[in-house]
Amino acid sequence: MQPHPLPCLTWSLSLPGTPGILGRCGAMAILFAVVARGTTILAKHAWCGGNFLEVTEQILAKIPSENNKLTYSHGNYLFHYICQDRIIYLCITDDDFERSRAFNFLNEIKKRFQTTYGSRAQTALPYAMNSEFSSVLAAQLKYHSESKGTDQVAETQAQIDELKGIMVRNIDLVAQRGEKLELLIDKTENLVDSSVTFKTTSRSLARAMCMKNLKLTIVIVIVSIVILYIILSVACGGLAWPSCVQK
Repeated sequence: MQPHPLPCLTWSLSLPGTPGILGRCGAMAILFAVVARGTTILAKHAWCGGNFLEVTEQILAKIPSENNKLTYSHGNYLFHYICQDRIIYLCITDDDFERSRAFNFLNEIKKRFQTTYGSRAQTALPYAMNSEFSSVLAAQLKYHSESKGTDQVAETQAQIDELKGIMVRNIDLVAQRGEKLELLIDKTENLVDSSVTFKTTSRSLARAMCMKNLKLTIVIVIVSIVILYIILSVACGGLAWPSCVQK
């Protein structure tokens, strides 16, 4: 008997106070994964640095508690999630990453999480499973990002079946000042570039000041030696210090 597919719920989100998604993850296509009960995060893993968690917390607050699957799209990112029995399995991917692979990842995470924790997840404290399950998220994140599958026919059919009824909706992530997320990302990248340039300039300036101080110190030492020699020469009766040097 075939299991009934989860119903799909679509809606539009406006998320105020989002400073933008930061971080570069190289070739890794699944950037971030989280398991949560409503807004209570139970386990998470990020493949690279960034504020994925801040964005995710706002999205979690908008996800209804009934069983559903959905993909949100924004800029270069896709937010995929499965909600079942009040537990949300969510990941963030690049926009060119196959949605079927993202939901295969979420289904695998859901199966492993339910098998391991069962009903404990319904009453668990925040991050109660993070120490154990974050490593599972990391391993599966890496596997599903790199794995392309071997049976192309079966994979194609699985993609069709997996994506049936799962809608894609655009979301508008807005910062507190009303700026768009893309603009904030550009500003962040510019700030990073500016920071690198500032640090390089600071190091160059520090080296220049050090050399200048060194040259000044050498000049002062030489002048001091010359003055001391002149004083001793006068006191000792000449340049050869005849009064002071015993023959």
